[in-house]
Amino acid sequence: MTTSISQRIAQELAVREQQVSAAVTLLDEGATVPFISRYRKEVTGGLDDTQMRQLEDRLHYLRDMEDRRQAILNSIEEQGKLSPELKKSLLEADTKNRLEDLYLPYKPKRRTKAQIAREAGLEPLADALLADPSLNPETEAAAYLNPDAAIADTKAALDGARQILMERFAEDADLLARVRSFLTDNVQLASRLVDGKEQEAAKFRDYFEHTEALSGVPSHRALAMFRGRNEGFLHLSLIMHAEEKPSDAHPCEAMIAEHWQIADRGRAGDRWLLDTVRWAWRVKLLTHLQTDLLGQLRERAEAEAIEVFAMNLKDLLLAAPAGAKATIGLDPGLRTGVKVAVVDANGKLLDHCAIFPNPPQNRTTESAAKLLQLIQKYDVELIAIGNGTASRETDKFVGDLLRQHPALKTSKVIVNESGASIYSASEFAAREFPDLDVTIRGAVSIARRLQDPLAELVKIEPKSIGVGQYQHDVSQVQLARQLDAVVEDCVNAVGVDVNTASVPLLTRVSGLNQSIASNIVALRDETGSFANRKALLQVSRFGDKTFEQAAGFLRISGGDNPLDASAVHPESYAVVESIALQRQRDVASIIGDSSFLRSLKAEDYTSDTVGLPTVVDIISELDKPGRDPRPEFRMATFQDGVEKISDLRPDMVLEGTVTNVTNFGAFVDIGVHQDGLVHISALADKFVKDPRDVVKAGDIVKVKVMEIDEARKRIGLSMRMGDKAGEQPASQRGEQRRSSGRGNARPPRADKPAANNAFAAAFANARKER
Repeated sequence: MTTSISQRIAQELAVREQQVSAAVTLLDEGATVPFISRYRKEVTGGLDDTQMRQLEDRLHYLRDMEDRRQAILNSIEEQGKLSPELKKSLLEADTKNRLEDLYLPYKPKRRTKAQIAREAGLEPLADALLADPSLNPETEAAAYLNPDAAIADTKAALDGARQILMERFAEDADLLARVRSFLTDNVQLASRLVDGKEQEAAKFRDYFEHTEALSGVPSHRALAMFRGRNEGFLHLSLIMHAEEKPSDAHPCEAMIAEHWQIADRGRAGDRWLLDTVRWAWRVKLLTHLQTDLLGQLRERAEAEAIEVFAMNLKDLLLAAPAGAKATIGLDPGLRTGVKVAVVDANGKLLDHCAIFPNPPQNRTTESAAKLLQLIQKYDVELIAIGNGTASRETDKFVGDLLRQHPALKTSKVIVNESGASIYSASEFAAREFPDLDVTIRGAVSIARRLQDPLAELVKIEPKSIGVGQYQHDVSQVQLARQLDAVVEDCVNAVGVDVNTASVPLLTRVSGLNQSIASNIVALRDETGSFANRKALLQVSRFGDKTFEQAAGFLRISGGDNPLDASAVHPESYAVVESIALQRQRDVASIIGDSSFLRSLKAEDYTSDTVGLPTVVDIISELDKPGRDPRPEFRMATFQDGVEKISDLRPDMVLEGTVTNVTNFGAFVDIGVHQDGLVHISALADKFVKDPRDVVKAGDIVKVKVMEIDEARKRIGLSMRMGDKAGEQPASQRGEQRRSSGRGNARPPRADKPAANNAFAAAFANARKER
């Protein structure tokens, strides 16, 4: 089956089967995705990291399906019922649903009413009535009375025969596939309030009377409705149209009847057979398929939500680092004060304290003197201010201080502190700072996050970083798997300085795990910095295979070999040495010599073991050794005097930072403790299919305030500067509810917006226009 899996993946990725087979072989040998996509391009035909991740995911799914296929084949064969036709159908099944549909009649189950009826000898009666509708059911049933089997009258006999046919109808794989396809394309998802729950379910009021096509339900709305159902506030069902009544005949009943050639032609058995069809639909198929389709909707919604989270996480991890500069981290607070941590250019803690510039203490003068002392003593260049409670008050306090001392070469930056508290209470933070209060640890994390977001965020469980939508409602196993892959890809794309990296950062390097990462740090602490990559082989459990996978992503600056500071893999050093030797230069002199490197012809340095893609990558890396793929650092400037929602005014133009991107728009921090929403329709002056085509998490953007709903803590923004508040019909509406001001987004009411709800009304219009 491996070949068929490779063929299928190749078709899905639009690549050659040989590429997939080669990649699968490398994965099975223990190679990581970053290593394969970076250093095995010749083997895979140049599959990049995105293609490799897709390949890895599909390989996992299809292998699971193959395992299930084999288990089903074995089960049916053990029952002695595996016909050549059935085996062929099972082998050709291309989805898990199709496999399970085919297996349904043979799946071991509890003793059913149909099974009891068969044991009572009623199957010939069921077969006869189905084969010849001209037969009179009552007359035929009289021949099957069996008091010993509880078949005392014709009604009992006909009930048993009906149970047999109902089960047969419900377990026909081809019929199931046809009905499922019809429902998928045509059914409506109806959400209704559970009686008596209106007050408790207020946050789900958008879905009290909500109906929309199942095929068009976006992930955020689906997950909102599922959450409402799980909390006992909403009832979800599948209907053909909003006015459907329980007594209405369902189109699927006609499909079942047609499939089994049942029709009302006035024959004696027609009515009984049509009633059997109706019962089969309502008792057997409706519940099963509704559960199945809602399950598929949830899977799709979860997959999409996880993908959104993954893309936002990638953007956040690859956000621009401020760099190696002495930094003060401020964890703002009111009653408990502002926690202060000073770190050096490498993130080492130098000093810490607490100041109280905000209410109720208002010890502004004393706090300013202390902060100024720390800035001057440690030559601080950056002040990182957490964006939580009292953030803007603290920002204003720091701004006033810096204006009073213009000679200071210090800048202040608001930093997203999501997850800092998770790090502060973590086992790693406790080991690193056993004597520090958790709040001071948080200030350290905020400072380091400004210096290097990636290096600090890897210390936090990815799902706690807070850039997803409904992350607590999705499969936590799948979420963790995909987010871990994102972190791994980001860390290896940037590279890691082996002489300064923390254990959590090293753990994410290709080929390493926590044990080996801990051993690297332990040896580094014991013997000092590593002088070259080869020295890593002295680390306990760091063998040749680990070296192959990890070495290219581990950097050593100022070591014995200048190539150790680059992404050139040690296995390719000979290529560089050959180039230098042929041109009679030393290796160090050609690194960064762009004109020289551009004059080289890559094909001149290929061999049986080193292909053209590798040589091209080597020359590119020598041109800009150890280059960081992250953008240049920029800071958003919040407007003075705009510190809370009540300070906002329509048409006000502000600068902000994109904190989260969803499928319906982008959330932007404009410095008022409540992110505003730029709906997808207001991201640009042209049609936008995917918000990520315009913005990503961490971007600095200019926005215009369109609407403010202070009571509901909702802010509508636009990135189209030509828009005017109150005149924009299709914009950012109703799609936001943030947990603590910065959490999950809540979808809009899409059925009938209230007259006084401009947000919901505008969003409804936006949906129509799109």
